[in-house]
Amino acid sequence: MDFFKKYVQQMCENIKEVDTRELDKATTMIIGAAVNNGKAIIVGNGGSAAIASHVSVDLTKNTRVRAINFNEADLITCFANDYGYERWVEKALDFYAQSQDVLILISSSGRSKNILNAALKAKEMGMKLITFSGFDEANPLRSMGHINFWVNNSSYNIVEMTHHVWLLAIVDKIIEHIGEQSSKTELQNTKKG
Repeated sequence: MDFFKKYVQQMCENIKEVDTRELDKATTMIIGAAVNNGKAIIVGNGGSAAIASHVSVDLTKNTRVRAINFNEADLITCFANDYGYERWVEKALDFYAQSQDVLILISSSGRSKNILNAALKAKEMGMKLITFSGFDEANPLRSMGHINFWVNNSSYNIVEMTHHVWLLAIVDKIIEHIGEQSSKTELQNTKKG
């Protein structure tokens, strides 16, 4: 089989391995945060940070769920300089997070120390936590969240793109939920009128 056919086949297999009930739970958790005046905070390193940016913008714009990420160079360099790279996300949570927020942590390896420290901080703050990891099945991040998604692959790009697809599927599910709620409200208003 040629490289690209094999590559796409592997990507599709990984995407389909997700437990859709867990995607539904994650969707409900994010909606719950928004209903309780919370927000989604999405964090990753490198390619996972790019995913965090995309998903946070789509959540905010398309679903009206407030969502942020910590991808500003000045924030990262300031906090990394003052608190150390391994603690910068944890310290950002001190400044920006509240207990009613949901934290989404993305790490292909599930071993990035700044992400693991952020998971511990989220637990300490009483936040809901959703994790996305890959590579080693026993990576530490995989057991730290209320909901944990794991990609059974050791290729960065396949792991990251699988995370990306799953997260955007959650965004689209929230969009569908909003449409259903709008239809119910319209129907109730029609019955009252």
